[in-house]
Amino acid sequence: MKRILIANRGEIAVRIIRSAREAGYSAVAVYADQDADSLHVQLADEALALVGTTSAQTYLDQRKLLDAAQRVDADAIHPGYGFLSENADFAQAVIDAGLTWIGPRPETIESLGNKVTARALAVKVGAPLVPGTDGPVASADEIRAFVSEHGLPIAIKAAHGGGGRGMRIVRKETEIDEAFASAVREAESAFGRGECFVERFLDRPRHVEAQVLADTQGNVVVVGTRDCSLQRRNQKLVEEAPAPFLSDDQRADIHRSARAICAEAGYIGAGTVEYLLSPAQGDQPGLLSFLEVNTRLQVEHPVTEETSGVDLVAEQFRIAEGQPLSVTSDPQPTGHSVEFRLNAEEPSQGFLPTPGPVEAFAPPTGPGIRVDTGVRSGDEVSGAFDSMLAKLIVTGPDRDTALRRARMALAEMRIEGLPTVLPFHRQVLEADDFLAAEGEAGFRVHTRWIETEFEAAYGESMRESEHMASALRHREQGMRRTTVEIDGRPVTLGLPGALLNLLGSASGGAPSEDAPAATENAPGTVVSSLAGSLVSWAAEDGADVKAGDAVAVVEAMKMESTVTASQAGTFSRADLAPGAALKAGQILGRVE
Repeated sequence: MKRILIANRGEIAVRIIRSAREAGYSAVAVYADQDADSLHVQLADEALALVGTTSAQTYLDQRKLLDAAQRVDADAIHPGYGFLSENADFAQAVIDAGLTWIGPRPETIESLGNKVTARALAVKVGAPLVPGTDGPVASADEIRAFVSEHGLPIAIKAAHGGGGRGMRIVRKETEIDEAFASAVREAESAFGRGECFVERFLDRPRHVEAQVLADTQGNVVVVGTRDCSLQRRNQKLVEEAPAPFLSDDQRADIHRSARAICAEAGYIGAGTVEYLLSPAQGDQPGLLSFLEVNTRLQVEHPVTEETSGVDLVAEQFRIAEGQPLSVTSDPQPTGHSVEFRLNAEEPSQGFLPTPGPVEAFAPPTGPGIRVDTGVRSGDEVSGAFDSMLAKLIVTGPDRDTALRRARMALAEMRIEGLPTVLPFHRQVLEADDFLAAEGEAGFRVHTRWIETEFEAAYGESMRESEHMASALRHREQGMRRTTVEIDGRPVTLGLPGALLNLLGSASGGAPSEDAPAATENAPGTVVSSLAGSLVSWAAEDGADVKAGDAVAVVEAMKMESTVTASQAGTFSRADLAPGAALKAGQILGRVE
């Protein structure tokens, strides 16, 4: 390989470009219209426009990506994560075009990327498993039949893809129909395929995983474990390596079964085998259950790199070249590392995506600090793509030191211009359940901890924090600059627009035309709280609804959000069809 096209964007494209150039390869970027001036485009040796503004028009358009590779004479494609990274058809198309696919074989992606066949393979090698359907379900009735046999709660999961997309947790039978429809819809949108299967859901489990590397010589190495239990909407927010508070037997079982699954599948490349671990019951250890295999590089791969000393992207290049791994046995972890995903989301509003301008991006410095970013000050976070703009990785000689360093780093980190999850991360490092100062018994986080324990304990302070931040942003946006004379010298000052208007009125001047105007929607108005698109109507025009009833589904940054009625009455829709682009605060209808 000499020239690698990176079929991705943002921080992962930047990460791959840097490793490629360090290894002596030429790196080519591609970009959607709104990414034309992005960091990954600036750093690449060459960049090509994909011409379009949506994922479907750009980073998911296989033909455009292959044409771009041909135009720049690339001889390999690295898909990063997300988009087409786990698409077996694209992997095969790359190979058929005479290019090197930097990833697992297409048939491996197909078998392991399909969670149903992956479960069958896990059974074959003796990996731990919870009950699940033998294949995709065709209807909500089939799900009800499974529930009657195995009980609730259950997880409805996309058979293809990952990252929590196309996944719904059902705790009541009345939720089955809507959850199934929503999971299928989101799976089709994110992965182009809507098949879903069902399995028994372990309540309050931890999410642990094994990072695997396998080469063409038959070497399969488990590079390390990670804990990724801190999630919202099944999307990870905080990850750490090695996974803390595992028994020797649990860690050995993870290594053994992960290696066996990948060896049986003939795996080649970097991949992750994921598990759920239920809480311990008295003297009984928690139940470990195979979850899925991600046939790609993971977002959280840096914490494994920091604790193992292995550059996973460089290993991907070696494997694609047909070379043996640089490590031939499972490395022992050194130190402890924690990753914080820096997303453009409003934590106090259920982590709603908040695209917008990045007025200032000032990362922290100091020992053990790594920042993987796709943005700089002055960039714009688009609502068309994922909400993650950067990752903060903090490493120390042990977990306690890493968390102390992380507290300092998060306090120093500045992202201005749009809401982010920074207040959440700072609050997490005050939570006893996560800090676990007394050891294993105190580590009480699980995959729904954010929606349950964290929200109950910290939700109000989070809302107050975000309210103050919002007020500050509003105040700053209302500031205008004017020049006054002080002691005979002109001085430029930033003053609130309202004050300038008052001064102007007192002196006989007219109020400024750009003074912000206050607007307030009438009671019963239904608005979209985020910029995105209308997925579907959940209530008919003219329907009688109660307060809290779903009336519409909105999608932004690949996440669906349900819009509800604020009061009881008759719902009147706005003249909007599914697929319509929405602005934050746009009126969707009224309940009268």
